[in-house]
Amino acid sequence: MTEDSEIAAAGTARSGGDEPAWRQRAVSRGPSDDRTRAEQRIQGYLEAAFELIDERGSTEFTIQEVIDTSQQSLRGFYQYFGGKDELLLALLEESVRETTEDLQAVVAHEVDPLERLRAFTVRLHEWCDPGQGSRKRGAHNRRPISEFSVQIAVNNPQRVAAAMAPIGTMLHEVLDAARAAGAIEVADTRRTAALIQQTVLYSWFGNRIVKDQRMRATAEGTWEFLLRGLRG
Repeated sequence: MTEDSEIAAAGTARSGGDEPAWRQRAVSRGPSDDRTRAEQRIQGYLEAAFELIDERGSTEFTIQEVIDTSQQSLRGFYQYFGGKDELLLALLEESVRETTEDLQAVVAHEVDPLERLRAFTVRLHEWCDPGQGSRKRGAHNRRPISEFSVQIAVNNPQRVAAAMAPIGTMLHEVLDAARAAGAIEVADTRRTAALIQQTVLYSWFGNRIVKDQRMRATAEGTWEFLLRGLRG
């Protein structure tokens, strides 16, 4: 599979019942043997990498450490992943999948279109900056993976955009419903979705460089700010 086709596959993959795009890529790279066994091996590498990230609070680990932790082979690793960046992109996609499933659940609890948009925005902020939320979200430490996404976006923005696509797609749908109900006044919901993502997704970065905690962006504060713009 070429890099362009991998990006296209990642961009079109949906959350929920569909197989994650990273898993499709990894399995397609490996030998054409038992698919179930291949998926088990791939999952082993991912779990080892997550374990190292949770332990160290960073992505500063080597492929050999992933091999040792997973108790699998280096040769097997390169059958499924092109290198460490490919592995970290898979971790990013897994984190996005987990986030999207939670967002779908919290939005489903609301009936009013504007409340659905609020629930989406607040919960996404809590995922992006867990220090601002009432509890830790997700099974693993997400901050190092977010930092990695910023770094790799410099040279490979298409892959990062493809990994983040499920969140953008869902937000666009929620915005369309809110506009159709007359709850917001925006001319272009796709552009508005992009602006909201830019505001919320990397709130953790902005909050890290603001020393005064009273000045840091909170989930509710961000929603109130966005709501003023959405209502025209």
